Amino acid sequence: MTRVVVVGDLMTDTVARAAYPLAKGSDTPAAVTTHGGGSGANVAAWLAVEGTDAAFVGRRGSDIAGRNRDMELMGYGVDARLVMDQERPTGTCVVMVTHKGDRTMLSDPGANAALLPEDIERCKDLFSGGTHLHLSGYALINEGSRKAAIHTLEIARKTQMSVSVDGGSSSPLKRMGAEPFLEWTQGARLLVVNAKEAEILTGRDTPEQAAKVLTAWYPQVVITSGADGALWYTNGRPEPVTVAAEPVEKIIDGTGAGDAFVAGFLPPWLDGKQPADALTAGCRLAARAMQHLGARPTLDVVDNQIK
Repeated sequence: MTRVVVVGDLMTDTVARAAYPLAKGSDTPAAVTTHGGGSGANVAAWLAVEGTDAAFVGRRGSDIAGRNRDMELMGYGVDARLVMDQERPTGTCVVMVTHKGDRTMLSDPGANAALLPEDIERCKDLFSGGTHLHLSGYALINEGSRKAAIHTLEIARKTQMSVSVDGGSSSPLKRMGAEPFLEWTQGARLLVVNAKEAEILTGRDTPEQAAKVLTAWYPQVVITSGADGALWYTNGRPEPVTVAAEPVEKIIDGTGAGDAFVAGFLPPWLDGKQPADALTAGCRLAARAMQHLGARPTLDVVDNQIK
């Protein structure tokens, strides 16, 4: 089984799930909970609990939240290489979930914004041929961590690692622009994006059209489309490979479903299994993620019990 090194963001998610439609200017009853988050850290956590040898490189504050996030990752079985920032707090995200399961996120990157090339160099033992790198798109989108992300890709190429990249999030990706993202990540073996991110990167309004355009930059492309499932495409095929989404009776919280998809897809894909099998594994894990609060697998020990 291929080892996966994930480089990217670590966050504390405060999730507020409304019981009723939001009452603007007034109060709405909600269940408010705190969880470990950050797209990169989420991918590493899901990989580890599913049996993949996973490492995570990121940055945290010297606060209690950072210590808890560090211990959580170790609890999942992740080889966590977190640099402690003495000036910035651990990143925080407020996730507002409507009574229907739709999400809106307010993010403060905190220490993530200070990830440095030197931080990557300290973990250079993780980078070697036969190991896979997954880079969180947030690391490129955030200007403060961009040099570290680009340095990570350079090291991976020099050591002949296989590389996958995700799109981060559609709104900040749009603000940054498609051209820089495509330029920085060109040469990655696999791009994983959702339908909105694919449209931003290509200007095409269907995943099938977008996938065909994106193979000009990436040998293989995966596009997720929520309830419509996911597709995989590579040049030379007449049509993409598609699979349906795993049925979910009730979506509790969609936070982290995309990260879970990546973690489900990568192991069978790296093992050389058929794209349809890898897509199915990704959709299955994404469905699991949507059936509980928080972006990561459920741990027996929750935040306020970690001392």
